[in-house]
Amino acid sequence: MKKITVAIADDHAIVRTGVLQMINEQPDMEVIAEAPDGHELLKKAKSLQPTVVVADISMPRLSGLELIKLVKDSCPNTQVVILSMFKKEAYAHQALSLGAMGYVLKTAPGTELIEAIHCAVKGQFYLSHEINSKVIHSYLSEDETGVRRRSLSKYDLLSEREQQVFRLVLDGNSTRQVGEILCISPKTAEKHRSNIIKKLGINDAMSMLKYAIKIGIADPEIWSD
Repeated sequence: MKKITVAIADDHAIVRTGVLQMINEQPDMEVIAEAPDGHELLKKAKSLQPTVVVADISMPRLSGLELIKLVKDSCPNTQVVILSMFKKEAYAHQALSLGAMGYVLKTAPGTELIEAIHCAVKGQFYLSHEINSKVIHSYLSEDETGVRRRSLSKYDLLSEREQQVFRLVLDGNSTRQVGEILCISPKTAEKHRSNIIKKLGINDAMSMLKYAIKIGIADPEIWSD
């Protein structure tokens, strides 16, 4: 029987160890990689092409939410399950909108994560029982373009790449680090940052964070660590 291969990303070693042991105890699963942050996990995922990535939502350098899109771009056959301590429905909805197949709370029984991995492999969505199922219904009822129904803002004027750069800057990445993560030159990364500044009229990280919170694409709780 071909095993489900899993890669884990969490900045807390004790969590990674616990998840690794639990997954490896399953007869049909095997952990083939682990990493303390999203950037390191992305490099390993590109090389190993795991069946499923299990990622913490809040990590240094590259958050779980930003990791979703980058994994889907570089590993089209890999599914993503988010492991999170945040119960807010907005996080679960955003994770699904970005391409995740599951959202599991760290306070949930371990069986939920195993079930989420199995669902992801089957192409089925999974949410922890503590999160209202209307999140999935809301996600599935989006318009045909797949765009979340929120009022248009200057953020929507950014290109997809510029939005990626914006979120990476929010995660605390330098221009060089943004270039490394997105596999673009520092010069190109800096050009994207300049375009963001021009379009949003924002030129420092704190103002970017305040703006992101204002339009609902970031929450101060994620930076509370």
